[in-house]
Amino acid sequence: MAGATSESGIAARQSLDDAWWTGPLLAPAAGTLPQGHWLVEPYVYDVMAYGRFDRDRNLRSTGASHSMGNQSYVEYGLIDRFTLGLIPRIGFHESSAGQDSAGFAVGDFTVQGAYGLTSYQPDSWMPTTAFVVGETFPIGKYDRLSGKTDGALGSGAYSTSVSLYSQKYFWMANGRILRARLDLSYSISQWASVHGESVYGTLEGFDGRARPGPSFVGDLAFEYSVTRSWVLATDINWEHDGNTRVEGSYSAAAGFLPSFLVQDFGSSEILYLAPAVEYNWSPTMGVIAGARVAAMGRSATATVTPVAAVNMVF
Repeated sequence: MAGATSESGIAARQSLDDAWWTGPLLAPAAGTLPQGHWLVEPYVYDVMAYGRFDRDRNLRSTGASHSMGNQSYVEYGLIDRFTLGLIPRIGFHESSAGQDSAGFAVGDFTVQGAYGLTSYQPDSWMPTTAFVVGETFPIGKYDRLSGKTDGALGSGAYSTSVSLYSQKYFWMANGRILRARLDLSYSISQWASVHGESVYGTLEGFDGRARPGPSFVGDLAFEYSVTRSWVLATDINWEHDGNTRVEGSYSAAAGFLPSFLVQDFGSSEILYLAPAVEYNWSPTMGVIAGARVAAMGRSATATVTPVAAVNMVF
């Protein structure tokens, strides 16, 4: 019970067995699965864009849009200390700004492997850590778009990421557990062949290529065990994306002068806050609901994204 004290007047420490978790909305777990065990965690979300942060970090209003979708994490403990993961994505896009109509889309697909470096040890300063390598395959649609009918959840570029995940438990003055995660990730992308209308802003008649800039993401997350089943969680997530370059030319029929195009979009930054509430009905099954909110940024879209997920371990 929260607030319970011992005869000495010191709050009794909550045991780890008395704390059930799903994990926060954004920061993945640092622990790996035991051999032969599965984790399945489907997310549903609705990215609601309402503005854009300019290069001076001022928020400018834009037309509203909705991009609903599903991103699922499927992980398997291949051997102890090594977990293989798959991340499929699908989405549904709808705009009220008159630019795009609704449509379903399949997004890029990620395969990753996590190797456990250190594990939790009681009374040790060392956190649980894992080294993660991921490869994203560009199966989502990104070019040859029809403009008024097609959504797009792809980039067209193979992307490789390396990450370091960490997690540690802290006991608060009232004896309850605060679980903290710090995840750091860096990714680089290859060139993507681009034809016609695309997610890179090119129009009909374009033939060329594009390369998304490198990306760095840092996520500091906290979960507070209110009761065995109820948990309050939040993420503080910062992302920096490097310059995206587009190179190519337009056909004579397109009528663009000059026909050759070299465009740099510059770097961008975005800071998200993601408060959430978890309810866990067993140590291996729970649900989380909350929202990812763009708090500030530069050259980035301002969004509010309600999110819900179910976490299941078998």
